Amino acid sequence: MKHRLLLCTLCLSALLFSCSRKISEEDLSIYNPITFTFFSSDGFSDISFDDPVAKAITAKTGVTLDIHETHASDSLAIPLMVANGRYDDFIYAKGDLTKLIDAKAVIALDAWESPDGTVVNLIEKYGENMKKLYGTELAKLKHSDGHIYSFGTYEVHSKILETSGSLQIQHAVLKEFGYPKIKTLDDYARILRIYLKNNPTINGQPTIGLSLLTEGSLWYVGLGNLANYVIGLPDNGQWIVDNTTYEAQYKFLNPDMAVFFRWLNELYHDGTLDPESFTQTEEMWKAKIASGRVLGIGYPLWGYTDIRKQLVSDGMPERTYAYLPIVSDEKYRDPSLTDFGYAGGWGISISKNCSDVVRAFKFMDWMCSEEAQVLVNWGIEGVNYIVKDGKRIVPPEELMRQKTDPDYSAKTGVGKWVYPFPEYGNAAVDSKGDSIVRDTRPNIIDGYLPVEKETLSRYGVDMWIDLFPPSSTLERPPYGQLWRYNLPKETNDLLLAADEYVKQSLIQCIVSDPKEFDTKWNEMVVRLKEMGMEEAGKTMTELIHQQLELWGINPAK
Repeated sequence: MKHRLLLCTLCLSALLFSCSRKISEEDLSIYNPITFTFFSSDGFSDISFDDPVAKAITAKTGVTLDIHETHASDSLAIPLMVANGRYDDFIYAKGDLTKLIDAKAVIALDAWESPDGTVVNLIEKYGENMKKLYGTELAKLKHSDGHIYSFGTYEVHSKILETSGSLQIQHAVLKEFGYPKIKTLDDYARILRIYLKNNPTINGQPTIGLSLLTEGSLWYVGLGNLANYVIGLPDNGQWIVDNTTYEAQYKFLNPDMAVFFRWLNELYHDGTLDPESFTQTEEMWKAKIASGRVLGIGYPLWGYTDIRKQLVSDGMPERTYAYLPIVSDEKYRDPSLTDFGYAGGWGISISKNCSDVVRAFKFMDWMCSEEAQVLVNWGIEGVNYIVKDGKRIVPPEELMRQKTDPDYSAKTGVGKWVYPFPEYGNAAVDSKGDSIVRDTRPNIIDGYLPVEKETLSRYGVDMWIDLFPPSSTLERPPYGQLWRYNLPKETNDLLLAADEYVKQSLIQCIVSDPKEFDTKWNEMVVRLKEMGMEEAGKTMTELIHQQLELWGINPAK
């Protein structure tokens, strides 16, 4: 009897051990170490996946990313990838996603054909966090064929709390003139000219009035967009849209766009504009800013955050920049706070060559989770933030480190893995009611430099956005931002050719004799029409209408 009992006990133990082992192996399979390759069309300055936050991601998922990057100016990366058929596991193609879809290089997340031939809706089967993050915006990730091919980039559930405006000016300049009202391009130029005359050198080097960044594709932001901002038009890539008819026009066909470039022509010839604006590299531009001698620039803060921190650490916070709403004429309203809502379009895709599609999807779904979002935004608890009274708080010493260390994000990983991954916006809260991201109104104000707070107080406001026309007073386009649209190859190729031609033409307009400006501008417009950009505008109009219909909006209103 005892032998039978012992035998039964041993058999039961073996059975339980076997079941336990199977369950454990199944549960822990997602944590088995795996490396996925990741290609980004948006060049990284530091692409190693070994900072503290990245290591925490690996510890929680077992996933390490081997990141391959391209230079921002390399528009051939995705076409070459399609030509040779070699695809990384993950691909962030930006505006070239359509090329990958047409080549059947990336999988439909809602209709993946598994190796056994079964069609699996990965979103429904494994995408609990993805569905929660995107919510009703999930439909905006759909391609024109109705399928979803990417985890969408940029914030979901967001409100605009920060802006750099269009043209920036040093705090030192504003202080010298008693914090004057600067509303127009002429106001801005007048202040720069007077300061230049009174201060021909800074730190022993020649003072520069306005220096622009136009290297490679950076001209889109550093030159092209400025022209539409100052006439009250928001960033819609290379297009202007009539929000009544939803008709699109290639923006450089619009005569009002000439205003900004005519103004630059004037500044170029009177010495206010840096003559190297169209030949300098990004590194040269940043080096000039770091010297403290560039009074004005025209680029968003994200493009020079490292140099801003360097100025502070070098004891020149007054040589950092203030953000004011500047337009060509007071009849216009600065469009910086235009709220386009979540627009979809760009995102991270899983390629058909992915070594483990299900594991890759589960990883990306985890990146959508509350746990992951807190990690990538706030960092490591007890190191980068603490929890007090149920709220996450950045300690003063850590906040100072964030303000002054140019390599803060690279060293800590805080904020480094937010873009281009899925991300909650600053209006989202976690299950305990605390903000998922750091960028709340109180945290932004706490993060301002003393010189910023001084400038803002002199203008009678608490935040930079308080100086600008609020989002609620600006029309909200229902079609998203056109620069995120995935264009047909023919249209995209034509757009790239037109853009390259326009860039060189604009430079010629700026540096030419003022008497020749109108002639050169008109020649450019004629050539663009010959290239077919009016027809391209009609194609964009059709795409806008298709997008609205896809999102359940009647284009005819």
